Amino acid sequence: MKYKRILLKLSGEALMGEDSYGINEDIISSYVEQVSKIVKAGTEVGIVIGGGNIFRGMAGTKRGFDRVIGDQMGMMATIINSMALLSAFENEGQKARVFTAFSIESIGERFNKQKAIQSLQAGEVAIFSGGTGNPYFTTDSASALRAAEIEADVLLKGTRVDGIYTADPEKDPDAVKFDTISFDETIEKNFKVMDLTAFALCKENNIPIVVFDMDKDGNLKKVVEGDKVGTLVS
Repeated sequence: MKYKRILLKLSGEALMGEDSYGINEDIISSYVEQVSKIVKAGTEVGIVIGGGNIFRGMAGTKRGFDRVIGDQMGMMATIINSMALLSAFENEGQKARVFTAFSIESIGERFNKQKAIQSLQAGEVAIFSGGTGNPYFTTDSASALRAAEIEADVLLKGTRVDGIYTADPEKDPDAVKFDTISFDETIEKNFKVMDLTAFALCKENNIPIVVFDMDKDGNLKKVVEGDKVGTLVS
């Protein structure tokens, strides 16, 4: 394996699959199966999950919610998704543990670097929920933060698109994919695949990012093994 310890960022929207809301059982089962395979092969995996399949804070503000309250509701949505992931991993026979960004003892353990790393080293999947625990920060920023804290070798952004393009490939047939790109160029061109705070944090901590299509079975294993899948940001 090229990467011994990874931070996998999954969007909440990806959990919907073709559904309009909630959690698609086939999608979550596919993700859990892919992750379990690489854990059994020796890779340590931390996961940050978004909550957009249930509630997005920014969308809430457009409907009249206070921004802070909207973001807090979004954080709670990520916790619902983390519980679904935990249950799915347990059904797969893969040990996992939920860490939360704020105290909610009946659901998971408050994030602690040492305990999170011990969990990874014990072969558990560490699921980091609640974002950063603060409003105004996205789960992209949370994934970069947790990647730095657990000293991950790489941040893997699992999406429905197979990398970073010059334009949205779903809208522009002439969009060109980057195999590799620098942090400076992603920041300069303001690519929307992750927010600028996440890119900047990974750049400062020398954590490469791989953006890849998580919905294609086997892609996660290929990325971890060092195959040229998706786009490498470094």
